Amino acid sequence: MTHRINYRFLILALLWMAVIFWFSSQPKLFYLPESWMDVIFKKSAHAFAYGVLWTLWWLATGRRALLALALTVAYAISDEWHQTFVPGRHGQWFDVGVDTLGALLAMPLARSHWGRRLLTHLPSS
Repeated sequence: MTHRINYRFLILALLWMAVIFWFSSQPKLFYLPESWMDVIFKKSAHAFAYGVLWTLWWLATGRRALLALALTVAYAISDEWHQTFVPGRHGQWFDVGVDTLGALLAMPLARSHWGRRLLTHLPSS
């Protein structure tokens, strides 16, 4: 099976990475009133963002799951490193783990009945 690059999804993946970069560049993000709610919300947002990134890379790379995972995790590591240069932010390996978990959770979702149904409506190239 030949895997072709889907340039539409490549551009979307790069744009999504830019959105993540922008959020990571903010010295302060909002806080929810309860600290436990703040942690759950932010870690869920991490997992969601990197689940979306994995999906976009998966579609961009011709549905090569491990390549998409490698690209997603590499970006998660670089994003946390980037945060070490932003005043008020700290890069954390725990967040790389949350990001990776989001990508890993996206993998079976994309291959599920719901995911296959949704993906049949996407352009093939």
